[in-house]
Amino acid sequence: MLDGQQLAKICKNTLPTQHDEVLLKKIQALAPEHTVRLARTGDEWYRLGGVVDMNGKRIANDLIEWTERTYIECGKNLQTLIDHSRDSQLIATRQTGNTLYFVMQTGDKAEDFIQIDIDKTHEISDRLLVNDHQPPEDLEEFIDPLEPDCIESFCIGTARYTYRRKTDVAVFMDEINKHHLEEHPVQRFMDDWNRSTAGKNAVLCDDWIVHPYRHIGRFNEQIINIELINTQSKNIPRLDDIAGKKGVALHNLLTRFDRQAGYPFAWFFYLLKGKLVTPQTGAAVFKDISGDFSYLPERDIAVLKDWINTPYSI
Repeated sequence: MLDGQQLAKICKNTLPTQHDEVLLKKIQALAPEHTVRLARTGDEWYRLGGVVDMNGKRIANDLIEWTERTYIECGKNLQTLIDHSRDSQLIATRQTGNTLYFVMQTGDKAEDFIQIDIDKTHEISDRLLVNDHQPPEDLEEFIDPLEPDCIESFCIGTARYTYRRKTDVAVFMDEINKHHLEEHPVQRFMDDWNRSTAGKNAVLCDDWIVHPYRHIGRFNEQIINIELINTQSKNIPRLDDIAGKKGVALHNLLTRFDRQAGYPFAWFFYLLKGKLVTPQTGAAVFKDISGDFSYLPERDIAVLKDWINTPYSI
């Protein structure tokens, strides 16, 4: 299902549109028995591009590779490289774009979904390769100068899609769990979702997506990890005005937050992310329901009690 090579081919053969509906339809056609949707468009980012001449003719796709190779061809003489770039009036480009996150629910549990990450990029001219008034002192400054000689931007070619990865979240979490002696916080988040009223009334990937990543451990080992990112686009106000609130007043605040978020017990999962809800809210609610008030379902009380006894965050 949703083979990576097929997805890469679709990206290569599809011209980007404003709302990415053509790409979505092509991905959906690969899995007609499930619903594929665009969950999030990430913030714009940029990275180093390639090299072109003043007419936009392509010299190289990769600025770093071109610089290192040409530096060797210039006898490892930086001044020769500078003179060549200046005489040829070469221009460095940059890639700008967004990452598109598509999701497809495949089962009833929180982790039962597939996520597809695709970059939507376009290349634009950025700067003269060499600033005549502030020439680089080494290769690092040549590649990424502190004081670039920027020029009026023009587009290089057309926008394009690039396939990044597909994550079968259930499979990925199984693999993550093999390398953690204690339950991974993201797995615990998903387990809590599954046993709470949120899991009975909402689909996790409608509001949350995953970000797999690698980092270096303290023994210099490669560690595969994962985090959750909230995709909620609604303007939900912070739930931090709880001082002195209890009983009906506190319950009303929670209910209003959940209604704005779109599912019950939402405030608890935002608390775990440290977004919009503080841990003090969880402590206040637990104190409330441990006393004279009872406004949470039993399944949510069990989740909250476990968190009070063993706090965690993601």
